[in-house]
Amino acid sequence: MLGLMQNRPLLISGLIAHAERHHGDGEIVSRRVEGDIHRYQWRDVARRSRQVANALDAMNLLFSDRVATLAWNGYRHLELYFGVSGSGRVLHTINPRLHPEQIAWIANHAEDQVLCFDMTFLPLVQAVHAKCSTIKQYVALCEADKLPQDSGIPNLVSYESWIGGQSPEYEWPAFDENSASSMCYTSGTTGNPKAALYSHRSTILHAYAAALPDVMGLSARDAVLPVVPMFHVNAWGIPYSAALTGCKLVFPGPALDGKSVYELVEAEQVTYAAGVPTVWQMLLGHLKPNGLRFSSLKRTVIGGSACPPAMIDAFREDYGVEVLHAWGMTEMSPLGTLCTLKNKHLTMSPEDQMKIRLKQGRAIYGVDLKIVGDAGEELPWDGKTFGDLYVKGPWVVREYFKGEGGDPLVNGWFPTGDVATIDPDGYMQITDRSKDVIKSGGEWISSIDIENIAMAHPAVQMAACVGMRHPKWDERPVVAVVKRPGMEVTREELLKFYEGKIAKWQIPDDVVFVETIPLGATGKMLKTRLREQLKDYKLPTA
Repeated sequence: MLGLMQNRPLLISGLIAHAERHHGDGEIVSRRVEGDIHRYQWRDVARRSRQVANALDAMNLLFSDRVATLAWNGYRHLELYFGVSGSGRVLHTINPRLHPEQIAWIANHAEDQVLCFDMTFLPLVQAVHAKCSTIKQYVALCEADKLPQDSGIPNLVSYESWIGGQSPEYEWPAFDENSASSMCYTSGTTGNPKAALYSHRSTILHAYAAALPDVMGLSARDAVLPVVPMFHVNAWGIPYSAALTGCKLVFPGPALDGKSVYELVEAEQVTYAAGVPTVWQMLLGHLKPNGLRFSSLKRTVIGGSACPPAMIDAFREDYGVEVLHAWGMTEMSPLGTLCTLKNKHLTMSPEDQMKIRLKQGRAIYGVDLKIVGDAGEELPWDGKTFGDLYVKGPWVVREYFKGEGGDPLVNGWFPTGDVATIDPDGYMQITDRSKDVIKSGGEWISSIDIENIAMAHPAVQMAACVGMRHPKWDERPVVAVVKRPGMEVTREELLKFYEGKIAKWQIPDDVVFVETIPLGATGKMLKTRLREQLKDYKLPTA
């Protein structure tokens, strides 16, 4: 016997229709590429999203055709999120920080039909358009009078002229909720990227879960600043959860430096922000020397890579901002876990609470986790045993676009490539990427632990730990360090700093001071490239 409920498909168009009807006066604020501040409301997003849909219809684009973006976080990009997917096409956000050759390969592999880009990326589009064989229309996200006359890009129109003549009336089509809604390519460091193809159903379920109190806890009372780019796994789903809850959205555009982010937080009374550690490093670096404080910011979600304890301490102790550690992947839409305390933790000492906050957190409803050993056996949740982390759930990829890489699942579970522990309360902690874990004398050493300790030293701006070959111990840890401007620390001082904080045999054998640590397109440290830089390095003989 089936239930007797109405059967309405879960579609992204339903989010913007809800935001317009129930939160129409909710504000959307964007720092534009032009440098000024743009303001309007959710009802305006809905109206202009319908104009986007009509513009795509006028092009006779087919259902599930791909529309690509090379754009910062801003109101026009938000309109594309809803207008493209709502009309039945697939939004394809491209990371502009990738190499031009890789961008051209991705656009061709996705068979993009339209490319919408911010004027910041005009030189990039000029460099790649001749290699993009499927794109029929180029749309510059600007007013008509800002369109360059001699760009050399064929079929180029301004966004405002593209949608300006279109009717704001549009009836969102109904279709199967399992239809593709958007796609993001992984930032893999080896081989060509692979695409996760999200569905309307998976996106809506993810938006619901992300808004839960023990996850991002978004509400209509929040002013949310997604510093995480809209080309990084759809800004962690925040645009969708924002429409669902009707919260105020504040977009930073291309200005991600500490001063610009701080000024936007204060001017718009942001209560909630989300981004990767490198962005918050710049923000904290601006606050302290200028004696600044936050007047509204209460919470920040930090993900993308492990958040150093020193950063959590600085936010909490110096500025009264709660840090929520999060973990996920492109293949997971991306949220998998978020670290909020349980009731029993509230009576703990700050030191014991910190041990929990450093973990990536508990699985959110919809995601299941397990850790497995070398033979594929499931390992205990004791907070000590670590193994390969596997996940499954309704917003976890089952295969990649066009079947690239074959079947990625193992007995229905997706292997994340992370090594982790899970404690008896279900809190998961990443100890390493499987390819980065260091094996020394038959024992495993977590590179993340070593990096976090180095980052706690006041003279260290960034640290990355890699394993170097050793004739006796197989591998030994070496930490590469970028010093803070105007500060000094010696190799001996930093190695001594590890004493009492980690087992003696886990202390790095050496410290290598470098000007920069290579970062990938999503802000993660590229340890493969760091190893290449250190290929001629020799461990000290002791």
